[in-house]
Amino acid sequence: MKPSGWRPIVTLVAIATVLAPAVRGQNSPPGDNVELARMFSEDQDDRKPGLHGIDWAKVKPRDDARLARTRELYASGALRTGADWFHAAMILQHSSEADDYLLAHEMSVAAVVQGKKDARWLAAASEDRFLMKIGRKQRFGTQYEPSDKPGKYRLAPTDPQVTDELRELLGTPSLAEAKATASQFDKK
Repeated sequence: MKPSGWRPIVTLVAIATVLAPAVRGQNSPPGDNVELARMFSEDQDDRKPGLHGIDWAKVKPRDDARLARTRELYASGALRTGADWFHAAMILQHSSEADDYLLAHEMSVAAVVQGKKDARWLAAASEDRFLMKIGRKQRFGTQYEPSDKPGKYRLAPTDPQVTDELRELLGTPSLAEAKATASQFDKK
């Protein structure tokens, strides 16, 4: 026969076993990676002067360092939140390598899945960069290239099969709007 006080003890042990991870913080949602957020902010700050005001001799080495560190953080499993995936994707899409563009696209999708809605545009833009790098037309109309006239830009060749409805879902402008805004990149 079991002692009469065994049920409360078993119940307390069961409750403690269930609650212990929460008390230690294991069930709380992960916080954003502070290092990645800082690198993202620096990446964006480097681009604030605009296309024609960036000193690439200074920015390229900083981009290279951020790219390398972002790859390390990704490989170590340090990306956990939608913001982490978004920040890493933005840094990677400033690479010049097709594989980085593809990974940036996948990271953007992961960010969207984790609730980071503003990563939709980045999913489209990184896919467009990837496609252009491998010699294909972009799909969403997010990328521009120099035109035949010095200092002028145009929308890079774009696959007309993608609908404006899909573009809208991904937070990109219609094809007509994208063409009309090419001049924003012109040297003033």
